[in-house]
Amino acid sequence: MGKLIVKEKEVVVPGEDLAEGMDYLPGDGCYRDKEKVRAGRLGLVKIGGRLIKLLPLSGKYLPKKNDIIIGKVIEIAMMGWRIDTNSAYSAMLPLRDATSEYIARGANLSQYYSIGDYVVAKVTNVTSQNLVDLTMKGPGLFKLKPGRIIKVQPSKVPRIIGKSGSMVGMIKDATNSKIMVGQNGIAWIDASPEMELVVVDAIRMIEKYSHIDGLTDKVKEFLDKAVKKDGK
Repeated sequence: MGKLIVKEKEVVVPGEDLAEGMDYLPGDGCYRDKEKVRAGRLGLVKIGGRLIKLLPLSGKYLPKKNDIIIGKVIEIAMMGWRIDTNSAYSAMLPLRDATSEYIARGANLSQYYSIGDYVVAKVTNVTSQNLVDLTMKGPGLFKLKPGRIIKVQPSKVPRIIGKSGSMVGMIKDATNSKIMVGQNGIAWIDASPEMELVVVDAIRMIEKYSHIDGLTDKVKEFLDKAVKKDGK
């Protein structure tokens, strides 16, 4: 009979015992040591049936196919645009995937995307040499208008967004703002000057306390007080 030693959402350190016996299986961030399942990194425990995995609490973003990211244009080349992905690897947005419009040979590419522009793009390919390709063709992929850009821990993005977008939706509704959060840890905010700081503080609160229970209620309480204070 297997024995579970840790609880869901518990923070564990490398080498810590998570379970005993063969009833439990090691997932991402875990490993088996004879009869025990142990933590291979600092992380948050996630239990799904017999499978135990760890969600990283920190770390750099690693591009993966189908990720939706927010990137910054850092170079215009003959064949497309070089995009900063907030990782060790930049990406290429080729002409064929940049727009549904026809781009004539020799066209001024800066009329589509200029250096410094931020775009919402999808990762289409990551090679074994970590060459990353993007596309702007598809629903929800577009150039962002000017707004506040902040960086968050990529590992905290799912918590910031919430189940079916519930957490970020709550912040949008409370502050009457627009928010986009890329899987690479870049967030874009379009809000009034009064509400912009409230949005940032709410996101930072989720990032800091992502592992605690009842976080949604705590964020809602914070938003209620902050919006009421600013609205007077």
